[in-house]
Amino acid sequence: MTGRQGPALSRRSLIGAGLGISAAGIAAAASGQALAAASDGAAGSEGAGPLSAPARGRAFLAAAMDAYPGHGSIRLTQSYTDQAGLFSTAFTYDNALAVLAHLAARRPESRTRATALGDALLYAQTHDPAYDDGRLRQAYNVGPYTFYDGSPQPDGFVRADGTANVGTQFGFTGTAVGDMAWAGIALSALARRSGARRFLTGAVRIGEWIERTGRTDEPLGGYKFGVDGANQRLPFTSTEHNTDLVCLFGRLARLTGDRVWLERRGRAEAFVKRMWEPAGGYFYTGTNDGVTVNKSPIPEDTQTWTHLALGSRTGGYARSLDWAATELAVRDHAGRTNSTVPAGQSYEGVTFSSASLVANEDAPIAEGQPKPDRYGVWFEGTAHLALALRDRGKRGDEARARRLLASTEQAQDLLGSGQTVGGKALPERAGVVSASSPLDTGFGFGYYPYRHTGATAWYLMAAARYNPLRA
Repeated sequence: MTGRQGPALSRRSLIGAGLGISAAGIAAAASGQALAAASDGAAGSEGAGPLSAPARGRAFLAAAMDAYPGHGSIRLTQSYTDQAGLFSTAFTYDNALAVLAHLAARRPESRTRATALGDALLYAQTHDPAYDDGRLRQAYNVGPYTFYDGSPQPDGFVRADGTANVGTQFGFTGTAVGDMAWAGIALSALARRSGARRFLTGAVRIGEWIERTGRTDEPLGGYKFGVDGANQRLPFTSTEHNTDLVCLFGRLARLTGDRVWLERRGRAEAFVKRMWEPAGGYFYTGTNDGVTVNKSPIPEDTQTWTHLALGSRTGGYARSLDWAATELAVRDHAGRTNSTVPAGQSYEGVTFSSASLVANEDAPIAEGQPKPDRYGVWFEGTAHLALALRDRGKRGDEARARRLLASTEQAQDLLGSGQTVGGKALPERAGVVSASSPLDTGFGFGYYPYRHTGATAWYLMAAARYNPLRA
């Protein structure tokens, strides 16, 4: 964190201990179809005829999950295509989303994949190389590669000694409350769908780790960020994380019957509501010190996820969707400064945060990376805005959501062609890129036009009208 208002670190940025690689260098390495198909998420058939846009999204998730067949059946889904430079990294957050997107499909083969990914998360939880306290790490390796310095990483998700293959090369060794919450949400969804006790047990272990590690009695309350790779507690508190906990703790209360989870849910929800700015109609990002609210930048996901978790038709909170849809709206095309969109194409949606709209277009996002496009579309956020609008259901919301989904489907059709996972070609026009052009989030990292498990999963949930944050 820096002394300025607003965090230089988010759940998606690095929380690992240093490994001799600069934070800037690591960040640099990281990162239409018919509207009817977008509306029901089940148009077309995987077995015959042209695949629908959702079917192609599912095909991408399958390819990213099956990229390393020679390295065991216990596996996670690679987060980005190889071209992103993150090799076989599988982020915990992305894999939780993949579980939920598979469940949203309500197909036997998708449920089988969701179950396999859930079991892999449980494996990581019970086979950590250093801890046995219920935690998951920020990311894992799922296949072999040679790192930039020439050192080999020969293992799949399960190392030769049986431990989970933690993503040490990039420093993805810390544990964030948000990542843990999403994994718990995914496991609780599997528990509810399947009745399998092991998934509920894993989700409860996650909740208990968060309670032990994250709970704070600072003036603003809530649950803090988590720990870095050296297991040092991080000092800031995130609106996004606490929003995730509203769902997770609410589900645990329902599934276990233990009312202690309701108290914990109430603590997380109270923090989220303290971040509300009634004059502007939006939620702030959180606090660095537990005392002072960060008032800039203002991110998109704290506007959409709060609605999905709180069901905010009352209290005026649903205005956050209007703020995001208006204040973070962007349209990207080849005429924009630093745009990488091909000539003749145009994409609409939202960007990551208020800071993205004023990014320095004369400087690279990070060392060795391109300069940002202030109007780059963040498709992950565009998808969860579409889902939140559909969930709210005010006049005009469905039409706006359909436009956002149509733009996302066009991106799946036309952006990211020729990219690979595990060195293998992807199914044709499969997978949504994380951004239409390089964009600076304003939180110390960027998004780029690489096909992405997280963006694809959010698109699939929006297309299926599946709210993953409803307790």
